[in-house]
Amino acid sequence: MYAIVEIAGQQFKVSKDDKLFVNRLPENEGVKVSFDNVFLIDDGKNVKVGDPKLSGAKVNAKILSHLKGDKIIVFKKKRRKGYRVKNGHRQFLTQLLIENVIEKGALKKPEAKTKKVIEPKSSSKDLESKKATLKKTVSSKTKSNSKKKSLKK
Repeated sequence: MYAIVEIAGQQFKVSKDDKLFVNRLPENEGVKVSFDNVFLIDDGKNVKVGDPKLSGAKVNAKILSHLKGDKIIVFKKKRRKGYRVKNGHRQFLTQLLIENVIEKGALKKPEAKTKKVIEPKSSSKDLESKKATLKKTVSSKTKSNSKKKSLKK
């Protein structure tokens, strides 16, 4: 049985008694943590896929240790310019032990459909008043445009 779970912003394929390294978690060593962002569970017979995640599914883990990863050398150079920069980097990591994968209630329940609110149609009086104001503004604009044209000539 395995699961695809999101831990510290990354997705991992985990199963029971797996040890894995993830980006540093804020909890202390020896603390048990659970992750509920489970996207997929495969128990050998059938596969349950979430939309986007499975509701009720969890992965329980224990924090074994906090440590630093291997040193990575970052070297930048521009040829013929005398530009050389050397930097190092060590990523902070947390080692986890996966204790179990729980899939109870793993099937996502369909969400209730929302009802559309139908707005009442506006009355004919409102439409007539809107049309009248539109006609007034259009006619006033055309009159002012014709005055401007006559003044230019």
